[in-house]
Amino acid sequence: MSVFMISQLLIVIAICFDLMSFQFKQKRMIVTCLSVSVLLTSIHFALLAQWTASALMLLAAIRYIVTIFSYSKHLMFLFLAANLVLTVVTFGGLTSLFSFAGGSLQTIASFSKSDQRLRQIMMVGISLWLVNHVLAGSPMAVMMESLFICSNLVGYYRFYGMKLSS
Repeated sequence: MSVFMISQLLIVIAICFDLMSFQFKQKRMIVTCLSVSVLLTSIHFALLAQWTASALMLLAAIRYIVTIFSYSKHLMFLFLAANLVLTVVTFGGLTSLFSFAGGSLQTIASFSKSDQRLRQIMMVGISLWLVNHVLAGSPMAVMMESLFICSNLVGYYRFYGMKLSS
């Protein structure tokens, strides 16, 4: 099996965790599923030599675990700074910029105390990652983010109806 096929298989498994994540109401369950998903996605990007995306996804796995225990804005700024440093160190062009923007928005979302705010900001960050995945040429990652947006919207509708603000 080729490295590319292994990378795509990892995304299929990550998709399962993504789809589960936003069907929970408790933020703890949401971010636990997300941490597993982004760890698998990090490995996926390493296999594709997309180093910024891989590094930022690995950092995201750590970040999600931290946000189970803390909403500290100081930690949020630490993770945002780490996003910047990792992007500069691994910079590989336009994909790095989309990875950085998506990862930064998802960092802000992760430190939201409200699951509703987490969902709202996450949708914007997901959209930026979706562009990254198109540019990186990973069809399963594109499908993953598309399904992730859909799952997030279904969960949002289940818990909050069509109201889009808190």
